[in-house]
Amino acid sequence: MRIKVCGMTRPEQVMQLDEMGVEFAGFIFYPKSPRYVFSHMSKEQLKKLKGQHINKVGVFVNTPADEVLQMVDACGLYLVQLHGDESPRYCEKISNYVTVVKAFRMREGENILWRAKDYQDVCDMFLFDTEGAGYGGTGKKFNWNILKGENVRKPFFLSGGIQPDDNELLKEFAKESVSKDLFAIDINSKFEVAPGLKNMDTIKAFVNTLKA
Repeated sequence: MRIKVCGMTRPEQVMQLDEMGVEFAGFIFYPKSPRYVFSHMSKEQLKKLKGQHINKVGVFVNTPADEVLQMVDACGLYLVQLHGDESPRYCEKISNYVTVVKAFRMREGENILWRAKDYQDVCDMFLFDTEGAGYGGTGKKFNWNILKGENVRKPFFLSGGIQPDDNELLKEFAKESVSKDLFAIDINSKFEVAPGLKNMDTIKAFVNTLKA
């Protein structure tokens, strides 16, 4: 099972993820976030950050499209995750240049496929996260049962408050029919000592168990 660790701020921790075989490291390009990447490293540092396994994901919130495309080149991003209120047309413009993951914040009782239908043909992947007051992570799970029985027809990331002891829950979810499209697990705040500072021992134990 692929894993993305989001909210990375320290180059040395990104390289530790690479050594663990983690596939994706997420960097927040949203200035209001406590994990805003440019509070911790420069564009040049981010671009030089490379490993054997790790792919860099830029997380943007309602950023002008031209600025996103500029950051893709300036920082060497492999994927762009759009976590705001971006329109299908906006997503299409970005996806003509780089692989796009569109995030949806899940609400109880909502038909997510109806909400995502206009994005099916203009995004490469989806990400399902927990509904919150703002655009950042909530550190809370949404009800995964919302997805059960659905046919997403698009590779998706499962996100939102995933914890170190959720391995068994994740393995059970992976048996559901919807998980034929499950692309990766996205973890963040539940694996931190402080915002942006990860507990690498906890992540390593989680990765080893999930990939066993």
